[in-house]
Amino acid sequence: MSNNLFDDIKRKTIITGHYGSGKTEFAVSLTLMLAEHFNENNTAIIDLDIVNPYFRSQEQRDLLESNGITVYGSAYNKVITAELPALNANIRIPLESDSCRVVIDAGGNDAGALVLNQFSKYFTDKETTILTVVNTNRPDTSDIDGIIKHITAIESITNLTISSIVSNTHMLRETTAIDIFQGHDLCTQICKITGKNLLCDCYPEGIVDPNDLKAFNGNLMPLGLYMRPTWLDK
Repeated sequence: MSNNLFDDIKRKTIITGHYGSGKTEFAVSLTLMLAEHFNENNTAIIDLDIVNPYFRSQEQRDLLESNGITVYGSAYNKVITAELPALNANIRIPLESDSCRVVIDAGGNDAGALVLNQFSKYFTDKETTILTVVNTNRPDTSDIDGIIKHITAIESITNLTISSIVSNTHMLRETTAIDIFQGHDLCTQICKITGKNLLCDCYPEGIVDPNDLKAFNGNLMPLGLYMRPTWLDK
């Protein structure tokens, strides 16, 4: 991932995205990369996705904490209770700290993003980057109308403005370079219509060869499959 991408990310990064977009995969990968790139000991991730009990960023607590990243979210530290929509009061700590770099893994759709409203005072334009992850292979975000409807719904319910789109078109372990190019083309069209920025194009590391993506002029970001249990592919 190029330094230009890091330049476009502010101290607080909110990540939204429809179900199946790879939102949480991106959130985990980005947090790990930010901690490494800035070489900071004060990096955190907040799991605010209390609507969907599956594929939660806090499931990778051990991985994140082993890399010096503090994990905030559920009032219960055990994954078995992750489906209980109870947030820990300490999630305000990284939001109030001027020295903490924090990624917020928000709910997938507009209903999931609604929880952001109770923390709106922390999300100033000066400090906050708001992203939406788009997988154009998903039914609800497979065309221009669907993607714009998704973006508009999140912005309407949160009163926040999504600044950038992350193109993450994939088919899990069946992803090809063609998927990524097609996703890029559609997300580029969305950016031209909405005036938003295309932050980067993601590809699954170890599945798509980055040499097959050399035609890209923008930022490419490799994603690990941290959230994908291997038994699902057997």
